[in-house]
Amino acid sequence: GGIIGPVNTIAVQAEVITSTTGTGSTTLTTQPGTTSVDYLIVAGGGGGGRDAGGGGGAGGYRELLSQPVTGGAPYAIVVGGGGASATNGSISSFNCVPSVGGGRGGGCAPGCTVTGCVGGSGGGGSGNGGPSPGSAGTACQGNAGGISLCGGGGGGGASAVGGNAPGLPIGPQGGGVGGTGSTSCISGSPTAYAGGGGGYGLATSPCGTGGTGATHPAGAATAGDVNTGGGGGGGQACGPKVGGAGGSGIVIVKEPKVVTA
Repeated sequence: GGIIGPVNTIAVQAEVITSTTGTGSTTLTTQPGTTSVDYLIVAGGGGGGRDAGGGGGAGGYRELLSQPVTGGAPYAIVVGGGGASATNGSISSFNCVPSVGGGRGGGCAPGCTVTGCVGGSGGGGSGNGGPSPGSAGTACQGNAGGISLCGGGGGGGASAVGGNAPGLPIGPQGGGVGGTGSTSCISGSPTAYAGGGGGYGLATSPCGTGGTGATHPAGAATAGDVNTGGGGGGGQACGPKVGGAGGSGIVIVKEPKVVTA
């Protein structure tokens, strides 16, 4: 008979996808055989501006593939919260790689910052006081907010700048639409993230993750979706004048299947 050689044992480490949705800090320990990961980092969205406000900018969006890691090692995760009305969103990160929080929408109460704030995506300009530009987004994470007229400009999104307000805020076309977000399949199914908030004047967010701007003159703005980093809608010109809150962020880490002999 022939000589029987050694028997090779094949070990399989299954794919693992870890979604972290609770705001704050935590730690992920990789599986022993993991040498690289894919990850998605979405920061908290900016709150919509007050008083004919611009839409809040989406939280910064970053998706990186095949990033080297060490098996069995701990990695820090931070998930940023969405900003309240007229407040920037908070940073999210994985292994100290950050996505910047979305910039707040422009508005005149409090503070009269009519251009909004810079962020992962920038806030839209305020419709209070005439045409105002939106603020800039962060390179490779988002886009600028839109320009206001009488309605608020749309907050910037991960894939597109916020829409400019087309005219008077009467009916559904008064504010600028939120900038389009991005869709990722890292979780196993296509999911939209990081859409900008619509400006005052009943403007919407194309990706469905950002809030809707308030109707003229006193309807309520809506918040960005949680765990998507959507920007909040711009606040009304009369009444409470409150912008919608930004949506909280998310961090998703995918460890690929590993087969060893």
